[in-house]
Amino acid sequence: MPESYVPKEAIGHGDGGSAALAIGEAESLERRPGAAPPGAGPPGAPVGKPRSLWSDAWHDLCRNPVFVLSALVIVFLVVIAIWPQLIATGNPYRADLAKAQQGSQPGHPFGFDTQGRDVYTRVVYGARASITVGVCATAGAALLGSLLGGLAGFFGGWGDTLLSRLADIFFGIPVILGGLVFLSMVTSTTVWPVVGFIVLLGWPQISRIARGSVVTAKQNDYVQAARALGAGNRRLLLRHIAPNAVAPVIVVATIALGTFIALEATLSYLGAGLKPPTVSWGIDISTASPYIRSAPHMLLWPAGALSITVLAFILLGDAVRDALDPKLR
Repeated sequence: MPESYVPKEAIGHGDGGSAALAIGEAESLERRPGAAPPGAGPPGAPVGKPRSLWSDAWHDLCRNPVFVLSALVIVFLVVIAIWPQLIATGNPYRADLAKAQQGSQPGHPFGFDTQGRDVYTRVVYGARASITVGVCATAGAALLGSLLGGLAGFFGGWGDTLLSRLADIFFGIPVILGGLVFLSMVTSTTVWPVVGFIVLLGWPQISRIARGSVVTAKQNDYVQAARALGAGNRRLLLRHIAPNAVAPVIVVATIALGTFIALEATLSYLGAGLKPPTVSWGIDISTASPYIRSAPHMLLWPAGALSITVLAFILLGDAVRDALDPKLR
């Protein structure tokens, strides 16, 4: 055997002597000064530890200006909904008929309504009712729809069929007409009847999304492998299926939140949603609509606040969808 022959198995294992050293020196010369070795990844990144779907989605969201802007708007709305006195020191119920329908004045940038109440203060305080209805209704519809849809998709059988037919019945109920009929029988001035009605008609859409996600996830190989290893139904649902099926539900719920806020304002405008003395953008829009020609400021400010809020939640949902959907990468 010639002296220059080096076994292939020895190269890279420390047994090749001068041959292994020569290969290492050649690779070092080919790399640019300061460049990372092959397979090392970007500087500061953990070697051999790939990012999960959620960390990868969060990384994309932080670089998306639409998400950042809409998130800042939503955070601001949530803050003023909890602590409206931070930016509005007045009383939303205080009325001065001598200032009725007057425009902007020092200390009252949005003017006054038909009863002489400060429009700016009422717009700020109106965020509380809208955000409360939107968040509570979305949480209730998401929990109920995910639970029913997930169980129906996992177990199938007659329960799945019954849920599908029940969802079809609710889909056939016109939302506005159903709200007028249902809420007209309620005399409460709190937000909870409106929240309950929205949950009642909002869960079927989320249940269908959850059912489809669970049906798709339970057919994957890792679920079949876990079942073959003896994992029970509870472990399969909570540890393997739910984390991989929840992303579409989050996207739909985020977009639906803005829709539910608009629905509350519509029902309040028609007189079937929130009722006085609750401060609501829908109520103020309804009060100001007959005076659109003589005092347009009474309508434009609450309507603008409502539009910005709904748009922020819809844009946030679109950004979350783009980040969580691997087909859009």
